[in-house]
Order: sequence, then structure tokens, then C-alpha cells
Amino acid sequence: MRAYKVVDAFSSKPFLGNPVAVVLDAEGLATAEMQAIARWTNLSETTFLLPPTSSEADYRLRIFTPCSELPFAGHPTLGSAHAVLEAGRVMPRGGRLVQECGVGLVRIAVEGDGAERRLTLALPPAKVTALSVADVDELEAVIGHRIVREVAPAIVDVGAVWVVAQLADADRVLALTPDFRRSAAFEKRLGVTGLSLFGRHAGGEAAIEVRSFAPSCGVDEDPVCGSGNGAIAVFHRDRGLLKAGTSYTAAQGRCVGRDGRIALAIEANSEISVGGACVTCVDHRTCVVDGLRRYFHFLAGCRCEANGQ
Repeated sequence: MRAYKVVDAFSSKPFLGNPVAVVLDAEGLATAEMQAIARWTNLSETTFLLPPTSSEADYRLRIFTPCSELPFAGHPTLGSAHAVLEAGRVMPRGGRLVQECGVGLVRIAVEGDGAERRLTLALPPAKVTALSVADVDELEAVIGHRIVREVAPAIVDVGAVWVVAQLADADRVLALTPDFRRSAAFEKRLGVTGLSLFGRHAGGEAAIEVRSFAPSCGVDEDPVCGSGNGAIAVFHRDRGLLKAGTSYTAAQGRCVGRDGRIALAIEANSEISVGGACVTCVDHRTCVVDGLRRYFHFLAGCRCEANGQ
């Protein structure tokens, strides 16, 4: 038996964020075995905790989608950090952890403890590449909607690689019904992880609504995507939409029955930080029954809203 947890990232309430399965005792597993486990869990990502090879790191993490391994991803990084802290496998040093993964070393700030804990990662350095006009045309065909072309769409590589584009507003983002088969072919041709699209809210807690699609990785829609939101923050910075020293909140997950919140910041030094709450839903001993009841209550509310009640 290997100890594992399922952690919801970007939510303090169970079953409303993005789950990651974290295998805490991964030593001895071959790559093919890790991929088979990730395919079996069928979550957007499954992670495997290993001893670090760098003296600067607290642990090493391998990250798998149901179809492939990723060098970095946001919600698995934060969810796994939560799991190792909760399990007492590591302790923060100077208020932070250092994770070793495919892109190198990732710094994670740790604030608070228990249910009040908040984790924030420093996004790896990004590479931004413009989309060709033909690829912008194809993107619009894939999602079945026009994008804001005045703010040129881009491919943003933060370890995970996202096509990023802005839509006119949050409502249009929420209404999207992409052609997943066509999207998978588009993603494979460009060599990207998927599409991360956003639109602005007119007011309220969240500044933007985000949806992330990655059918080429076996994930039609990622519920609450850390790397996708980080790529969007890079896009804001590089397109001059937001200045250094700006922070905002993004909402994601409503279209798949979730309600995630992601804290983004463009730091004074222009680095991007991505943070939020995490909560354990399942471990190798227990399931959060109370959280499940809250989840069903939430779904019942969504059904009433959809029916105009």
C-alpha cells in the first residue's frame, strides 16, 4: 500500500476546487506505472512525491495527466505542497518550500496553518510567442466564438504551454462550447498543453472568468487551472493590460460544477505569483463526508438557478 491524498486546490471548501491525487510514497515506481496510475485516477493531474536530487529542494515532484507527463503545473504544485505539509513529510524553511520538478526549482510561500493555510507559487519564467493570423482564425473556429484580436493572442510557455486569448466579457467565456476533437488536433499541431481563455467581469469579487481546455492531454476542461491562470497573468503583463505591482482574483470552474478562486499578482519585479487555499478531500484513511454533503447542496443550488428557481 502507498499513502496518498486527494487535495482540492484553489478552494477552502471540499469538492469545489480542482482535485489532484498525490502519491506520497512514490519511490520504486517506474514511469510507466506512474502513467498507469494517472490514467486510472482520471483526474486532470496526479503527482508522485520523491526524494529531491537538489540540495536546495525539499522534495521532487513528477506530474502526470491521464495521457502524459508535465514539467510543471499549478494546482498540482500547490495541492501536493498542502499534502506533504499536512502529512508532516516536510516543514517550511523561512516560510517557504522549494519543489523540484521538470522545469527546475519552484518556490512556494506558506502562510498560516491548517484550514487557514494559503500557498503561493512563483511562476517559472515564461516564453511568449505570437499566434499567426491563420492560427487565430483556427482558434475562433475551435471555440465557436470571436476573440478580442486587438489584444493579440499568444502561446505562453510556463512549463505547461497555453494558447491564451481574451473574449469580450465573462459571460461569453461561460457560454463557450468548444469542438474538443478539433481543439486536440490544434493543440497537437502547435505543441501546446491546451487553451486558456478569459473575459472580464463587470464587478464583484473576481476580476476575470477563466476556462482552460486540454483535450489533447485527456482533459476536456480543467476545473481550476493554476498554470493556465499564471499564463493569463503573463499575458496581462506582456500585453500591457496590467502593470507591475497589480494583484487580482480569477474565478474558474462554474461550467463543471466547481467554484475556484485563484489569487494572481504581478510582483514589483514583474514575477508572477499564483496562490490560493487547498483542502484535503480524501486520504488513505478517510473521506471528507461533511464536504460531500456541502458539495451536493451546492449542486442542488446550481440546478435551482439553472431552472430559474
